[in-house]
Amino acid sequence: MSQALTLARPYARAAFATARDEGTFAPWSDALAFSAHVAADPRVAALLSNPELDRGDAVALLVPESSSETFGRFLAILAEAHRLPLLPEIAGMYDQLRADAEHVVKATVTSATELSAAELDAIKAALRKRFGREVDVSTAVDASLIGGAVIDAGDVVIDGSLKGKLSRLQTALAN
Repeated sequence: MSQALTLARPYARAAFATARDEGTFAPWSDALAFSAHVAADPRVAALLSNPELDRGDAVALLVPESSSETFGRFLAILAEAHRLPLLPEIAGMYDQLRADAEHVVKATVTSATELSAAELDAIKAALRKRFGREVDVSTAVDASLIGGAVIDAGDVVIDGSLKGKLSRLQTALAN
């Protein structure tokens, strides 16, 4: 596991615990997503690593207008510990903790072409049946797959793409 993930874990858990106690999962998700997106920008990342930057200014740069005072204090704690660059990892871990708490599986369906609503509904239904949970599906298009789709649901990856099938066939023929 990368050092960034190891360092981010306690902060993600603290953010999750605070959001759970406040009953504000969605606002914290939104605020973390915003702050993580800003912190991941290369220009902002360079600025955050500058020791001349005042912690208050760093927090002001990253805090969304609609966020709670608690979220601002969370960012101030991160700034004090020089952990603001970890915001993308913290946001990702927070979303995983939230999905587990809400019994939701997050899945990404990457297909060669845009999926129709009916195809997406069929995939959601199949994933709901397989995991026994609600499924939050995001989609992506990758023309290099040639046909079919790849479903990534955390620890489970289902490669039904033509590219994947050709690769497996090539491996089988080579052995």
